[in-house]
Amino acid sequence: MIGHRIKVARAAAGLSLRGLAEVMGGVVSAQAIGKYERNEDMPGSRALMALADSLGVTEDYLLSEDEIALEGVDFRKKAGSSAREEATLEARTIHMLERYLAIEDLLHLRSVDWEQPRSAPHPVGDLRDAEDAARSVRDDWGLGNDPIPQLAELLEERGVKVMSLELDDIDGLAAKVRRRGRDAARVIVIKRSSWSERKRFNLAHELGHMVLSVAAGLDEEKAAHRFAGAFLVPADVLRAEVGASRSSLSLGELVALKERFGVSLQALTYRCKDLGIINQAAFAKLFRVFAERGWRAYPFEEPGRMKPELEEPRRFERLCYRALAEGVIGEARAAELLGISSRELDARLDQVAA
Repeated sequence: MIGHRIKVARAAAGLSLRGLAEVMGGVVSAQAIGKYERNEDMPGSRALMALADSLGVTEDYLLSEDEIALEGVDFRKKAGSSAREEATLEARTIHMLERYLAIEDLLHLRSVDWEQPRSAPHPVGDLRDAEDAARSVRDDWGLGNDPIPQLAELLEERGVKVMSLELDDIDGLAAKVRRRGRDAARVIVIKRSSWSERKRFNLAHELGHMVLSVAAGLDEEKAAHRFAGAFLVPADVLRAEVGASRSSLSLGELVALKERFGVSLQALTYRCKDLGIINQAAFAKLFRVFAERGWRAYPFEEPGRMKPELEEPRRFERLCYRALAEGVIGEARAAELLGISSRELDARLDQVAA
């Protein structure tokens, strides 16, 4: 078991065997670490301390027998992402999940199970069925037609572990979490630096994958996109705002709608086309404007863009602060769980107190 944990922590830190040996100051060789990871040998106390220190984890973490694994991993990525980047992100996700579950255990909290909507899974034989599915999920969760202010928080309340990480060529992932002796959980990872409107759409898209049963031959990504648009921007509300049929839409209207629903101008334009509010010609005209102004390329700086911190999952952080306040853990452990320095923790606590 320790071999798996060393390997996951090393991958999460982005270190090769040789790199880890160097960070450890030559306490053991890369070959020795490889034997630990294959469970062919067990590190002595000095090596265990050096491993924990170099990987930013505790010795108890490395010695723990709890095990989790990801299943059905679905990456949201650019064409240039590598297999190594994917493997590193998986390891970082597992590493973070273990911290998340650890703090729940320390607080004697029952880990929130995935609350699948009563009407799911929704069969989708046509993209319009995804529209109906989004409406049903809103009904099942009692959301009505109002805009959703904090989608990450909503999903956490429904049992999805949402985590935000610094990423490069990968925008995130979604997966099932296999846990020994427990039901499978769900996890979604989002890119911390993305504008919040993009985070929100990605979260809704991944929710679509969780609740839709797409027929063979139908594009699952398009179905999840249609679900996401319908979930974030209900059809009846959008038609009431802009009308059932328009020859064109102004940028000013789209920016105002963006502020209300928290989705990008491009997503709103797609939504209007999907609902037949505008035709293909009006849609293409708007997208030419988006392209001319550079809004379709990274960093996607549309007008009215939402700062990244507006759509961030906060439950894990709150649980760490709670455990610290109740004396369940000390400041060193809280900093380790949050993956920050003690100085940064002090700064955050001062900010919260203020």
